[in-house]
This record gives sequence, structure tokens and C-alpha cells, in this order.
Amino acid sequence: MLTVVSRFLDRGFFSNLKFHCPKFLDIYLIRTGRYCVFSRMKPEQSVTIGTHNGTFHCDEVLACYMLKQLPAYKNAEIIRTRDQTVLDSCDIVVDVGGEFDTSRHRYDHHQREFNESMNSLNPAYPWKTKLSSAGLVYYHFGHNIIKAMLPDSDEDSINATYKQVYEYFIQEIDGIDNGVPMFDGEPHYRITTNLSSRVANLNPAWNSPNRDETDGFYKALELVGEEFKDRITYKATVWWPARSLVRDALNNRYKAHESGEIMIFDNDTFCPWKEHLFDLEAETKIDPNIKFVLFCDRGVWRVQAVPVAVGSYICRVFLWKDWHGLRDNELVKVSGIDGCVFVHGTGFIGGNKTKEGALEMATQSLKKQAEEDAKSS
Repeated sequence: MLTVVSRFLDRGFFSNLKFHCPKFLDIYLIRTGRYCVFSRMKPEQSVTIGTHNGTFHCDEVLACYMLKQLPAYKNAEIIRTRDQTVLDSCDIVVDVGGEFDTSRHRYDHHQREFNESMNSLNPAYPWKTKLSSAGLVYYHFGHNIIKAMLPDSDEDSINATYKQVYEYFIQEIDGIDNGVPMFDGEPHYRITTNLSSRVANLNPAWNSPNRDETDGFYKALELVGEEFKDRITYKATVWWPARSLVRDALNNRYKAHESGEIMIFDNDTFCPWKEHLFDLEAETKIDPNIKFVLFCDRGVWRVQAVPVAVGSYICRVFLWKDWHGLRDNELVKVSGIDGCVFVHGTGFIGGNKTKEGALEMATQSLKKQAEEDAKSS
């Protein structure tokens, strides 16, 4: 039958016809320029995810992948078309159709009036980046997606993972797809190796003799799937378990130092701590807040200054400025502290051979900064 149909395509016949082969498959023929897209489907009662054909982007590829992690869509067929009649027959549609309607499972973001963000949909969330189809699907299904991927996780872990994965993974895809700049002004360099760029590179080249993007779409589906799984797994099984360690260290801060401004991870335990610290400080409303964190890294004690915010290079208190960029004996001589190994040129981190030495570096930095602040006030 396909041979017969193909003879009529360039004559304008069969623009949007549906052929029924009840025991085998249905074939949708959607006219798109000089060629058609064939989407092989299971029988009509099977679940279908609709998205657009042509050039694919990271957001709808990820949206499709996330949906297929849910039991309801695990075996769903992905139908790639812009034919509205076909889209209307799909169980859920992402990134096409000009409609955002959760009651009908329509998740497009290209409408002129669309300006939704995580914050606009739920003011409890801080993120104001305009949502793409990935963000829309994640907002509405994300908790259940994580639960399906990590069935042994508890609710606290799922909720924390949900927020982390949006802030540090999905939001980037939303911003790039919607053309939202990361900052004002001209960038000093361009980033072309992010996930959205790598997905875009899987589209057929403009001068390729084969312009069918189907194979590339499914390669992209695999690519985004691996990265999404990696982020979910890391946040739930590596990042989240560190919360209890940070809480213990924070509760013991006055045992670490009388100021209550130094936190120590004992027993050679280092873990991701910054976001947990900020969350716990806000939760417990501690005052004063933590200025330095000590931990052991491969036999050397580190003393790290706490930044004013996650991702910031400005610290609440830096290691003392006279030590910046010094090492070993020169640093020992200038600081008067035995065992010093180094202080970074910006003063955000330093090292000492002993825990006691690292603690003294933090203590002296607090003291000297307080003295300088008093003189200038």
C-alpha cells in the first residue's frame, strides 16, 4: 500500500488521510512541504503523546521522555505532526497546538498570551523563568515522575529533588528555549556545549541529502533521558542524604568554636553542604550565621569561606587578605599559624595539615576582619 500511496503524494493527493489496518497498524499521512511524515502506531486504543514534527528542540524531547517515565504513558506512541486533526486525537500534546489546558492535557507555550512560570503557577516557588513544554510537564507531573523513577524515596526526598532538578536542570532548558537571557549585557563568551545545544546538533544539517529528523529525535530522546536520570539520581541519592550531616554539624557549631560562626565536618566526612546550609539557616533562623566550614580532604584540612549566596564568589568573610595567594613556609611565617599549606588567591579557601591549624586560620580571619570593620565604622 505504501508504494501505491507514494505515487500520489507529489500530485497533491492524500493530504491528510488515515488508512486503517485494524490488525496491524494505522498510518498517518501528513503533508509537510515536499514530503510526508509517517508515524507508525499501535491500534487506536493505545495512548499517544503528540508533539511537532520538523526541527526538534530540547524542551519537547525532554517533555516526551519525562512523560514516558509515568505508568500512564510508559508505552505511549510519540506522534510528531503539526496536523491539528491528528493532534486532537492524541491523549496528551506538548510544545504544539497553541493551547495550555491541563484539563485536556495540552501543554504548549508558544501562545502570545502565555507567560507562565513556576512562580506564577505556584507563588511558593521562587523561579520566574518562562516555562517551556519541559517546564510545564515537569511542573504538573514532576513529583510523580520522580516517584516512578525512585520508588523507594520518601516525600521529603522527592520534594527536595523536585526543587533541585528544576532549579539546576529544567530551568536552563526553559530559559534557552524561550530566549530568556541569563543576565543583562553582552556575554564575554558563548556556551555551546549545553544540553539544548547538543540536542539541536542532532537535527539534520541544512545541506544533508536526508532531511528526515526522526532518527535524530530518538537519539535526542536517549541523550536527554540519560542526563535527566543522572540528575534525579544524584539529587535524591547523593545530595539529599547530606542534609542530615549538615544539620548535625550546624547543631554542633558552638562545640566547634565559641563564636558559633564555624562549622566542622568531622571523621573525614565531606559532602555537598552549601544549599543545605542556606536552607537550614533560614529554617532555624540562626544568628550569627556560619562564616567558615572545615572539612578534611585526602589528609589535608580545608577551611572554606561561606559565600553570600549559592553560586556567588563573594563570601561573608574571606580568609584574611594578607594571606591570599601564599603557600607553605611563607604562609606560616606571615600568618603565624603552623601547618599552613595554602590560601587561594581570592581567599575563599585554604588548607592546613591539621584540624587545629585550619580552625586557627578561620578564627584569626574572623578576629582580624572584625577589628578592621570596627576601625572603619
